Amino acid sequence: MNRILITGGAGFLGSHLCEALLQTGADVLCVDNFFSGDKDNIRHLLNHPYFELIRHDIIHPLFVEVDEIFHLACPASPIHYQYNSIKTVKTNVIGTINMLGLAKRIKAPILFASSSEVYGSPEVHPQPEIYWGHVNPIGPRSCYDEGKRVAETLMMDYNRQNKVNAKIVRIFNTYGPRMATNDGRVISNFIIQALKGDPLTVYGDGSQTRSFCYVSDLIDGLIAMMKTKEFTGPLNLGNSVEYSILELAQKIIKFTKSKSKIIHKPLPSDDPKRRCPDISLARKVLGWEPKIDLEEGLEKTISYFHTKLKLK
Repeated sequence: MNRILITGGAGFLGSHLCEALLQTGADVLCVDNFFSGDKDNIRHLLNHPYFELIRHDIIHPLFVEVDEIFHLACPASPIHYQYNSIKTVKTNVIGTINMLGLAKRIKAPILFASSSEVYGSPEVHPQPEIYWGHVNPIGPRSCYDEGKRVAETLMMDYNRQNKVNAKIVRIFNTYGPRMATNDGRVISNFIIQALKGDPLTVYGDGSQTRSFCYVSDLIDGLIAMMKTKEFTGPLNLGNSVEYSILELAQKIIKFTKSKSKIIHKPLPSDDPKRRCPDISLARKVLGWEPKIDLEEGLEKTISYFHTKLKLK
């Protein structure tokens, strides 16, 4: 039986990954300190015979025996990662050193969930993996952006110096059921505001763009990346179809049948104007591309939040 460690396993992505790997017959060890993860995300797995949960903060060493490591641990929304920016840096740097040390000791492949934030406010569009980024190293988002960049450096150095089988995936905007209601991400924000009849808050004029990947597509990509042989990456995973934030707000109002209005507020510091992945490499190496379009994904996500908020 394949024994798999998932750090951040009670988070939005981590919980879906736990579920998907259990369905393959794997033995899953979920590690989370529950800073931004939620036990409700994995509560339905707690009685599964091949699922194990450990409450642990990876800035402290962890000694376990597993065959693969998916390293997802880190708060991923600005509200959470800016709450304790120093802790965010520690998670990305010290936590990654600890996980790489574990991978080296037990000779296990390790996949690191990096982020499109390594590209910063990009001057190249769409963003290919060969682009080095345009990142502010001293801004309020730097703890996350630069933390992920240093973690990628560590992954590559452990690969070159210690022959660790390291794999880097750069995740672009992902959405779906189990997103936290308080994480401040644009899709969850808009859906909650629309379902409550509150105004939808668009920052700036709404012309800034994002691309949105449904969670099941992203999980398929992570699992496919782990199966690759002698491929380190980095590799972009995301949806290459681009939408403006204003267009997204209008779609969510339509799909929720809400009477909410759209209001505009000033753009936050260092907020990227355009963000969209070049996924040519994922198509070539993994044979992967998203299957679920925004309309289908929004319907599933709206249904989840309708139940979560206990609305009639």
